Amino acid sequence: MTIKNEKDLVAMRRIGRLCGDIRDAMCAAAEPGMTTAELDDIGRAMLDRAGAISAPEGEYNFPGATCISVNEVVAHGIPGPRVLQRGDLVNVDVSASLDGYFADTGASFVLGGFEASRPEIEKLCHDGKKVMLRAVKTVRHGTPLREIGLTVENFARKNGYTLIRNLASHGVGRSLHEEPKTIATWDEPRERRTLKKGQVITIEPFLSLGSEWATEDKNDGWTLYADTGAPTVQYEHTVVVTPKGYEILT
Repeated sequence: MTIKNEKDLVAMRRIGRLCGDIRDAMCAAAEPGMTTAELDDIGRAMLDRAGAISAPEGEYNFPGATCISVNEVVAHGIPGPRVLQRGDLVNVDVSASLDGYFADTGASFVLGGFEASRPEIEKLCHDGKKVMLRAVKTVRHGTPLREIGLTVENFARKNGYTLIRNLASHGVGRSLHEEPKTIATWDEPRERRTLKKGQVITIEPFLSLGSEWATEDKNDGWTLYADTGAPTVQYEHTVVVTPKGYEILT
């Protein structure tokens, strides 16, 4: 999507803010003993109150309003009977549409706070958010798309992390996944595209303590696991490209 007028921008701000609010509310509400289905119900209720539609459910018939991934699951975790426990590494990914406009966001956290986890997991979460924001700060009209992945890759290498290399950022706005498709959050030397004013994209690196690939659960066709089982975090914002930089919508 390319924002062409104030109406588009206002609508994108509205759905972006809603997705961000739902993300934050779900992260705050999660507690030991709660099932992932119960946590998903919180997101669904907020979507319903706003008159919004779950994007994965509405676009792809995903079996949940949001994606909730725990520990070895890196993405597309299906809400269900799994009981959350203190010390779990949890990711909440919220994408939705309102009046035909889409936004997408996510965050990872340790249930019970960092005192419930190992120091390296606390650092992983801190650095996952940090590198996502570094990548966001590269965004502006004319930026080579390669710069996003190069920024993330340089950070990962310097700090001893790996990156999940088959889950990428993407365009968003009039649908959940659209042009520019497959924006690598690792260095991709063949990337020749540049960002244009008004484009709406996600920035969502998957930073890991050892995994490099997400493998699909053949039984449900959705759940994606870290190939080595190593702890992995995802942080995601939807942003719009401006002449001098960016605006975070989520």
